[in-house]
Amino acid sequence: MNDQYKSGFAALIGRPNVGKSTLMNCLIGQKIAITSSKPQTTRNRIQTVYTSKEGQIVFVDTPGIHKAKNRLGDYMVNVAQRSLKEVDVILWLVEPSNFIGAGERHIIEQLQRIHVPVILVINKIDTVKKEELFGFIDTYRKEMDFAEIVPVSALKNDNTQELLKCIMQYLPYGPAFYDEDTVTDQPQRQIVAELIREKALRCLEEEIPHGIAVTIERMKWRGRIVDIDATIICERDSHKGIIIGKQGSMLKKIGTSARRDIEDLLESKVNLQLWVKVKKDWRDSDFLLKNFGYNQKDCE
Repeated sequence: MNDQYKSGFAALIGRPNVGKSTLMNCLIGQKIAITSSKPQTTRNRIQTVYTSKEGQIVFVDTPGIHKAKNRLGDYMVNVAQRSLKEVDVILWLVEPSNFIGAGERHIIEQLQRIHVPVILVINKIDTVKKEELFGFIDTYRKEMDFAEIVPVSALKNDNTQELLKCIMQYLPYGPAFYDEDTVTDQPQRQIVAELIREKALRCLEEEIPHGIAVTIERMKWRGRIVDIDATIICERDSHKGIIIGKQGSMLKKIGTSARRDIEDLLESKVNLQLWVKVKKDWRDSDFLLKNFGYNQKDCE
């Protein structure tokens, strides 16, 4: 490792649905965080690792900063706020707009209290005209003193290499935290559970509220085949019927869709069995939250 090698932590923050997970997957070049059109998809603080000959960036993908509505919401907000104090640089993702709403102002207030360089990342630039960008940059520049402002399209992988160079500038010199082939510190079981949850959210669209969790009951290798038993947890009996679908059609659709991504991740054939259980009001139960992997201790 040379003396010029850099390594450090970069937090990805932003309101729900601005594309944090899509950007992280794009920068890492591998699918780790789940993406969905529903807000607040990321529930845990996911660390992913980008390594090059110049240095290593450990990305901390936080749950969206928002006003909490239940115990799960409290957990997500606490994780996000704690992450900001522990990193070398913050990437604040916003959508291209001249309007700064209450949610963005809430984030600006949080950022002004901490002494960490903030890179403003204007995502989704593929959805606007190039000449409009200057106006959006100007709108945000007036609100806060940013270390850098970088427009990108995570979806189209546009200007993301420039963003990586900008991040490196703000990292301290030092050895790598992880081996160069490490892409995440998430346990495989957790990534598999999240992939199933993503497919459930996508397949169900607006049919049920956001209150589903996934637990992996069993994950066993048989040579080149992995047997996985997983349970989708929902809050109501009526939701259970929707998730299963007519003659099991929806559950089959979720399973087929999830299996493809899991096979890519594990580089093995996957035999996936899905079940559905009802646990009423699990998002307000400390015991069940802990059971599903959302440990309040992580954000104290």
